Amino acid sequence: MAAISTIATTVDAGGTPRIAGTRGSIAVDYWRLTKPEVNFLILLATGAGFYLACPVQVEAFPLMRLVNTALATLLVASGAAALNQYAERRFDARMLRTARRPLAARRLEPSAVLRFGVALTFAGILYLAVALNTLASVLAVFTVASYLGVYTPLKRETPRCTLLGAFSGAVPPLIGWAAASGRLSAGAWILYGILFLWQFPHFMAIAWLYREDYDRAGYQILPLGAHRARFVAWHSLLPALALIPLSLMPICLGDANRGYLIGAFLLSAGFAWCAVQLALQRSNVTARRLLFGSILYLPALLTLLMAA
Repeated sequence: MAAISTIATTVDAGGTPRIAGTRGSIAVDYWRLTKPEVNFLILLATGAGFYLACPVQVEAFPLMRLVNTALATLLVASGAAALNQYAERRFDARMLRTARRPLAARRLEPSAVLRFGVALTFAGILYLAVALNTLASVLAVFTVASYLGVYTPLKRETPRCTLLGAFSGAVPPLIGWAAASGRLSAGAWILYGILFLWQFPHFMAIAWLYREDYDRAGYQILPLGAHRARFVAWHSLLPALALIPLSLMPICLGDANRGYLIGAFLLSAGFAWCAVQLALQRSNVTARRLLFGSILYLPALLTLLMAA
């Protein structure tokens, strides 16, 4: 354990201090590049899409196909996370929240991280195409391209980045659904809509909590001036309210039971109430409450749907 935490300061050829570590600490840094806490939600959403689309009974559940889907999606998500940190390394260094990330803190070489991210991303995309189907692979390509090519640069240009980024951020259940069935049906798009709307209150809570950090780094996540509070209020409240009827849509398709109806309504109403509180009183307390509620809401709703 002592070896893992041991670090030493070195100086690169240009005279800029860099933190060098042991093999153990480097391995931990590469693990952190993949954003495992984010990947948990991505895998859950992908798994939910796969499970709900699976055309066979539980007794013949294609477990290995699910494993392949999860591993391939994990590779793509991990690679995209590393490439995102490569692209934003100079901006991450200006934020207190992200300054200790491996690239921002200069513990890893940018060129090595670039190779790492590209290798993981292409391996995952190829894995989906070979082990599963072309549709799942194409969806992964769209996700990575829009995340890195649209959302990431627009964070420094316009608050509309959240809207545009939500299109790619909601794709994981579609990948799972496509991997299981080879097509996308109405149920897949309901899951997509739920994840699409969920991202707004989730990210508005983060944006409000770290608004000074984002400003310091030059990100245009939120508008400046008097419009900022209204922007956060509406972009939290309206999507959260829209989640209430959308989360009940599986009942209309016959994919859920009365227990799901009750549970989904209570979960969505509780999530919306957290958004109402932030809309009425913009504070770090209400933002943390909404963030915590969002982290609980999505896994709980997806689990409830799979159990229905």
